[in-house]
Amino acid sequence: MRQTKAPGDTTLAVELRGVRRRYGRGARTVNALAGIDLALPRGTFTAVMGPSGSGKSTFLQCAAGLDRPSEGSVRLGGTEITGMNENELTELRRGRLGFVFQAFNLLPSLTVEQNVLLPLRLAGQRQDRRRAAEVLGKVGLADKARRRPGELSGGQQQRVAVARALVTNPDVIFADEPTGALDTGTAAEVLGLLRQAVDGLGATVVMVTHDPVAAAWADRVLFLADGAFADSLERGSPARIAARMAALGAGNFRSGVMAGAAA
Repeated sequence: MRQTKAPGDTTLAVELRGVRRRYGRGARTVNALAGIDLALPRGTFTAVMGPSGSGKSTFLQCAAGLDRPSEGSVRLGGTEITGMNENELTELRRGRLGFVFQAFNLLPSLTVEQNVLLPLRLAGQRQDRRRAAEVLGKVGLADKARRRPGELSGGQQQRVAVARALVTNPDVIFADEPTGALDTGTAAEVLGLLRQAVDGLGATVVMVTHDPVAAAWADRVLFLADGAFADSLERGSPARIAARMAALGAGNFRSGVMAGAAA
């Protein structure tokens, strides 16, 4: 895999410079991302919020190498990924990134242990059952390794997804509405696991969410509007985050890249 690093960037987990993403041509062009500059240090928990159509999903896909920006540069763990081919991107995602989705995305025919070990299997690495037991223990499912996903509650399935995201010790965990299908109490448990991964394991989490309560677990909340960051909030309460979102929806933020988004 291509490993392109620049001096002094190794403390950054995610770095986007001048990232734009356009869909369509001519009069039908949609500017989903209108110039993103962002630098996220390792060991941080960042939430990304914004109104429907603000570019949240596109941001996550470009930052995680699931989509290619029309312009700009994306680095993950100091590695420039913008020019990678599909095989290189697949290898990077399998070995250095973790993903947690709203729909869990577990394979029903596999056991919990096999689902957790799937990233290692796909990456051609040794199936380390002790590693699976370790991460399942961290998410409180040490006794569920032999179960199938269908035998677990929704919250337990999302815990399995978190364990799967942790198993490779990834540079970054990308979470897309990870609590969207969960009740309030179960959501808090899953968010607590992501928070613990940052505080206890030094993981980096980037989470897209519409929920101010979920965003309040993050170190920092970034607000997207019209494909650009409009504001940020450090360690905000759910009420403060909701108020910022309401103001954003009312168009009370200045457009453009927020001050301080770029390190």
